[in-house]
Amino acid sequence: MPTDADIAALLITLKLAGLTTLILLIIGTPLAWWLARTHWRGKPAVEALVALPLVLPPTVLGFYLLVLLGANGPLGEHSLAFTFTGLVIGSVFYSLPFVVQPLQGAFAAIDRGYMEAAATLRASPRDTFFSVVVPLARPGFLTATVLGFAHTVGEFGVVLMIGGNIPGSTQVLSIAIYEHVENLEYARAHWISGGLLLLSFALLLMVYGLNRRFKVVGP
Repeated sequence: MPTDADIAALLITLKLAGLTTLILLIIGTPLAWWLARTHWRGKPAVEALVALPLVLPPTVLGFYLLVLLGANGPLGEHSLAFTFTGLVIGSVFYSLPFVVQPLQGAFAAIDRGYMEAAATLRASPRDTFFSVVVPLARPGFLTATVLGFAHTVGEFGVVLMIGGNIPGSTQVLSIAIYEHVENLEYARAHWISGGLLLLSFALLLMVYGLNRRFKVVGP
C-alpha cells in the first residue's frame, strides 16, 4: 500500500503538473501562434530551441538549470535549487515542446479565410483570435494540455537534478518509484507505477477520443 510519503509525492506531482501546464499554456500559446504565422528567417533557430528538450538528455538540462538557479548562479543567496519553485521552472523548460508543437500545428492548419472573413466584419485581431482561432484549434489545445500534464507527471532526470529528493517538498512520484526500487520495495513501486500507467493510458485515450469527436463534429 502507498505510504504517507507516497501520498505527499502524489500531491506534489499533481500540483507541479497542473501549475506547469497552466504556465505553459499561457506562454506557449502566443509563442506557438507567432511560430505558425511568422516568416522570419530566424524561425528555424527558435523552433530548434523549443524542441531542444526532446533530444537533450534530461540530466544535461537539469544540470544547467541547477547551475543557473543554484547558490553559485546569478540568483546567489536567493537560490531556487531544491525548492518547489525550482521544480516548476525546470518542468516548464522541459515540457515546453509538448505544449508549443501541438498548438503550432493546430494554428498552422487553420484556413486563413476564416480570419479574413472576421477582419471584413471589423473584428479586432484579439477578437478574431479568441472567437475564431481558439475554437478552431480546440484539438491542439486539448493535446497540448494533456501532453504537457502527462509529461510533467513522468519527469525524472530534470526534477531530480534541480529539486533533489526531499520528502514533502520536492519528492515527486517518479523519484518515489526510484527510491522504492533502490530499497527493494517492489510492492510499493508497483502501486505507483501501475497507477501512473493507468493514468497515462486514460489521458491518451481521452485525447484520441475527443480529437476524433472534433473531427466528426467539425468546427
